Amino acid sequence: MNGEPKIAPSVPELMLAIGAQARAAELVLRTASTAQKNQALLTAAAAINANRTRILAANGQDMQEARERKSSAALLDRLELDDKRVGSMAAGLKDIASLGDPIGSILAEWQRPNGLTIQRVRVPLGVIGIIYESRPNVTADAGALCLKSSNAVILRGGSESTRSNAAIHACLVQGLLAAGLPGTCIQLVPTADRDAVGYLLAEMADSIDCVVPRGGRSLIERVQREARVPVIGHLEGVCHVYVDKDADPAMARNIVINAKMRRTGICGAAETLLVDQAAAGQLAPLVQALLEAGCEVRGDAATQKVNPRVLPATEADWSAEYLDAIIAVRIVEGVEGAIAHIAKYGSQHTDAIVSANAATAGRFLQQVDSAIVLHNASTQFADGGEFGMGAEIGISTDKFHARGPVGVEQLTSYKYLVRGAGQVRPT
Repeated sequence: MNGEPKIAPSVPELMLAIGAQARAAELVLRTASTAQKNQALLTAAAAINANRTRILAANGQDMQEARERKSSAALLDRLELDDKRVGSMAAGLKDIASLGDPIGSILAEWQRPNGLTIQRVRVPLGVIGIIYESRPNVTADAGALCLKSSNAVILRGGSESTRSNAAIHACLVQGLLAAGLPGTCIQLVPTADRDAVGYLLAEMADSIDCVVPRGGRSLIERVQREARVPVIGHLEGVCHVYVDKDADPAMARNIVINAKMRRTGICGAAETLLVDQAAAGQLAPLVQALLEAGCEVRGDAATQKVNPRVLPATEADWSAEYLDAIIAVRIVEGVEGAIAHIAKYGSQHTDAIVSANAATAGRFLQQVDSAIVLHNASTQFADGGEFGMGAEIGISTDKFHARGPVGVEQLTSYKYLVRGAGQVRPT
């Protein structure tokens, strides 16, 4: 009867419907023009700017609940939106619209002696599931990158950012509809029920082609353990800055402070500072600068001697991803000592060397096996936007398919187009 309350669908019913809609939207996106996709992105960017008061109000409610739950300062930093961050989201969508469309581009082409012409052509992955925590901007970045690469996407944000994600998602849907594309090209799972994540990972292989997790260690490990489709993701951002004996002191100070303190809660924040034994004179000023910036310093015996405020580092500190104003500091024996330390304790995410010696820097760049390795620059440049990719879904530490910032091109695969004139293979 009309007066009876509607019964909410179960998690399996909800997720199956979302998956079916994503598959249908994917078929539309395969033939969507670059102009359509760009129109959707630009309209969505305008909608974010026009609705920033609503987005900030929604985020304010999420922040209030997070504070009431006594959430960490790191989580609050990742969750919080302000006028500048909302503006950056809109600008990111415009940047993605300005990128070249990768779909249909010919990666290679050749002709065989039998007359067959073969092309390797870039194509979308299909339907992507993205599971993320805290950061509402991922809703905009991930939705936009998937759209530009002609992938349908199912977004499942964290419960702590439910209202913020919904407000941003509404702007993306507005852009899609204005461009004549289905609003279901970018879907946001409308429930905070954790069973939705489990169902997406284990029961939707027919609806999803790959999963991209973005969050803490427990989330990444769960996705890698339970997913029945390929996973693109990183485990942790245990990032290092190595200050070599030939480092300029002023440059070293600026890079170390920026790498650690610009934003402590991002995966590109430095977590360990390594100082060359031959540059031990730089250790005390660097430690003092970190302490003055409000950073807790945990150090080895040599580091503890330069300042009484340095706490003793434990073995666990060398592999810790603090995502907070804490850094581990250690003296190492030259660049080889730094490389050995990073190989043992690092997460193959982002590592940097500060040195005026090109040969030493070259050895570091070549031998450190991380997705991003920098010379004389802050680890906080580990960001797709800073790489000119418009935005990113995350930094992948995988070695298959995608490594480093996952942008538009990294969300594609390829297929072979073979054209003949009646050729048959001889028996």
